[in-house]
Amino acid sequence: QVELVESGGGLVQPGGSLTLSCTGDGLGVADYGWNWYRQAPGKERELVASVGDNGGRYYADFATVRFTISRDYARNVVLLRMNSLRPEDTAFYYCNARNLWGADYWGQGAQVTVSS
Repeated sequence: QVELVESGGGLVQPGGSLTLSCTGDGLGVADYGWNWYRQAPGKERELVASVGDNGGRYYADFATVRFTISRDYARNVVLLRMNSLRPEDTAFYYCNARNLWGADYWGQGAQVTVSS
């Protein structure tokens, strides 16, 4: 079983920016579809952004314009750049990797707190 590892979380001011990174031991970023989810206390887990193996991207309504998902092939990491952060963006953010042959890998999550 592969465990993904998220990094880059922390405390930021409203309007600030933060970049999350995701890696998986032995996983090439070009070989999977990648997803970022988030979950706030008392709320359902929700999809934030996705990038497919062909580079196609999806963003939730709240992430459109403000967030960017990308793959850094040189460093073999998946990134989520978050700009113009709002208090309602506060949540645990989870990285996920899937393919059509049954792989479904998750990380433990990274806390993002947006507060003045």
